[in-house]
Amino acid sequence: MKGFGLNARRAAIGLAGALSMAIGLPSHAAGDYPNRPIKMVIPYTPGGSIDTVGRLVAAQLQRQMGQPIVVENRPGASGMIGSEAVAKAQSDGYTLLFNASSQVYLPLVAKNAPYDAIKDYTPIGQIGHVPLLVVANTNVPANSLRELVQLAKAKPKNYTWATSGLGTTSHLTEEMIRHSFKLDMEIVSYKGAVPQLNDVMGGHVTAAVSPMPGVYPFVKGGRLKVLAVTSGKRIPQLPNVPTVAESGLPGFELLSWYGIWGPANLPAEITQRLSREINKAVQDPVVKARFADMSFETVQSTPEQFKALISADITKVSAIVKAADIQID
Repeated sequence: MKGFGLNARRAAIGLAGALSMAIGLPSHAAGDYPNRPIKMVIPYTPGGSIDTVGRLVAAQLQRQMGQPIVVENRPGASGMIGSEAVAKAQSDGYTLLFNASSQVYLPLVAKNAPYDAIKDYTPIGQIGHVPLLVVANTNVPANSLRELVQLAKAKPKNYTWATSGLGTTSHLTEEMIRHSFKLDMEIVSYKGAVPQLNDVMGGHVTAAVSPMPGVYPFVKGGRLKVLAVTSGKRIPQLPNVPTVAESGLPGFELLSWYGIWGPANLPAEITQRLSREINKAVQDPVVKARFADMSFETVQSTPEQFKALISADITKVSAIVKAADIQID
């Protein structure tokens, strides 16, 4: 257009930049991303399974992307405090959330969850999944889940569960066991897996369900006894330990899966870049070896596949929550 002179072109460029800033996306954001440190929020205490896996992935992403990945633990309210902070962050790719399936489950059981698991986030990629272990204090006179059930039925209210947080996969599994076997076992909630397991080891609480990466070292060290696994089949590290399905709940399987989210409306270019980097990170030989020790199975996923997983899990777990009448204030 002949009439579209230099000043007009400059004005158009300025208008485009202003519009980009108005919607929270600088015009250069996707092209040179990342050009500064990225914060990865883990909404639980340090040392638990989510923290262990998240830090492994963050370290590898840092090596690949050439910018610091700063892990920030923001525990509290069963993970809702850290998750809400990410939902409210700017959608520029510099604040991410590393969480597990509890990110999706919690709003299904909490009356006043401060976020919507679908509307408030951009799913970036699933990392993988891991079985949970049903464990007990070493002094408990039960060496299997069946035996614990027998004890709890014989002495109602004498035995208790510890959970890493309400609405977590740990909590849902305990509720399902309690409901299915009609057990009168109180569930005590903690702010993460570390205080949860510490109180089981200390004898303050009888038993717990916890993802394998965080609890397995205590089992290997003889500080906890393992009663069952939540996977559909037995695992190589514990070949003599029965599944929950073998322990009286046929067909039972509940795994804890892990993933990375951004705030809603994360630009597509940044989402795809992060997705590629995540898929590359979980295939790194050193990372894979560490994961294998934890019985953590990695996956390759696209943002679309991760979104589909979330939707399918909401449907499945909603039915479980309704059947077991699980609800928290």
